[in-house]
Amino acid sequence: MPRRFKTAFILGAGLGIRLRPLTDHCPKPLLEIGGRPVITYALDHLLQAGVDRFIVNTHHCPEVYRQRFPDSQWRGAPILFRYEPVLLDTAGGLKNIEDLLGDDEAILCYNGDIIADFPLQGLLRLHEERRPEATLVLRSDGPLLNVSINARGEVCDLRNALNHPGIRNCLFTGVYAVETSLLRHIRAGSKESIVSIFLQRISGNPGSILGIITDEGNWQDIGSIDAYKKLNNQIGNPEES
Repeated sequence: MPRRFKTAFILGAGLGIRLRPLTDHCPKPLLEIGGRPVITYALDHLLQAGVDRFIVNTHHCPEVYRQRFPDSQWRGAPILFRYEPVLLDTAGGLKNIEDLLGDDEAILCYNGDIIADFPLQGLLRLHEERRPEATLVLRSDGPLLNVSINARGEVCDLRNALNHPGIRNCLFTGVYAVETSLLRHIRAGSKESIVSIFLQRISGNPGSILGIITDEGNWQDIGSIDAYKKLNNQIGNPEES
């Protein structure tokens, strides 16, 4: 485990609109899959990579996080909950925890509504070797192949916004490593997507965002009620999956 990767930021503040009414009174990462909250799969995945503290942003039903984690820890690792009175989106949420991070720290960011078990060591190793502003974990196949990479493994476009097709289109897993220096390019209090920030940095500093294709293991996005029910059935009844 590279020494700078000790903190993970898990995005837990979303409204879970596509999963209503299940999320009317519960944040999406706290819905249960296989008898346990979705977010705990992310916590375990990150612990295996060597992370020793978590930061989780909250907004919708923040009290439910306190109920599920009354001692603010998971398997001995502390969890710091950062409440957002106004929902800040992915980049704004990251900027909002800047004061909790060191100057020369790299952190792992992880969407709170996915379940994955793919290896993270390749991500950590590549990010430490090349020190980009961010490194995204990608997969070759999936429902939305909208991240373009070039022959050097650099992300050259997202969502076809820059008309730079590169050599390959991949799925973005919602797992990525970020240098704290990237946060300087996000306005405090802004409601902004991290995708917008990545596009700005690609345009202004080509090569600053890398991608690593990791097709081993599993990745699932809890993006709809049907997907949620299917995955819950698979994990709860593995012999039927």
